[in-house]
Amino acid sequence: QVQLVESGGGLAQAGGSLRLSCAASGSIFSINSMGWYRQAPGNQRELVAVVISGGNRNYADSVKGRFTISRDNAKNTVYLEMNNLKPEDTAVYYCNADGVYYSRSSYPKAYWGQGTQVTVSS
Repeated sequence: QVQLVESGGGLAQAGGSLRLSCAASGSIFSINSMGWYRQAPGNQRELVAVVISGGNRNYADSVKGRFTISRDNAKNTVYLEMNNLKPEDTAVYYCNADGVYYSRSSYPKAYWGQGTQVTVSS
């Protein structure tokens, strides 16, 4: 079993910064992609940013130029640096690990973190 543990959420003022971390632990051989999603009250969960094992990164248009995703493959950890925060960034942020293999021949699985609240005040 694999667990994703998030940290770094909290309260920030508009224009401020926060950094989220998510560490995957358990029986892990490799992880294809790691990313961040968010869900605001009344809204569907949406992709914020994702980084593939080869290093390619994708961002939601709403966060391009403000958020940076990075990954430490040796630690199975993904980070989200959030700058110039806006009130509309307020949401619960969820870490996702997709294409998780516990061995070279295992069937890949996906996992979610428990979520961390990010609140941006105007």
